[in-house]
Amino acid sequence: MTALTRIHYVKSARRLELGFDDDTSAELSAEFLRVHSPSAEVKGHGPGQEVLQIGKRAVEITAINPVGHYAVQLVFSDGHDSGIYSWSYLRELSENEAALWQNYLARLDTAGASRDPDTEVIHFIP
Repeated sequence: MTALTRIHYVKSARRLELGFDDDTSAELSAEFLRVHSPSAEVKGHGPGQEVLQIGKRAVEITAINPVGHYAVQLVFSDGHDSGIYSWSYLRELSENEAALWQNYLARLDTAGASRDPDTEVIHFIP
């Protein structure tokens, strides 16, 4: 089982630094963590029920609360606080960050949505 040995939030960069028990490390942005929250609000209650998160570019982590010896609850500046990030989920996110991010950007584009809050994306084909 993966264990987290270090967790540090760099507020100025809005990045969470992670260290794992196998001496690997990762950095994940607050935006990435927010849009990939393991909460039902984001993941839904089953396949196909995911809710696309938009306008989260400027989101920050405002608190990191331990959950036992296996996870943390991240609290975000937009009020989201229902995601429990297990060590294994954080490892999964760090190992698949590039693909998950590209998928997220593609979903935003398909939806005509934006990472920026209060930004409407309009597609015009003459």
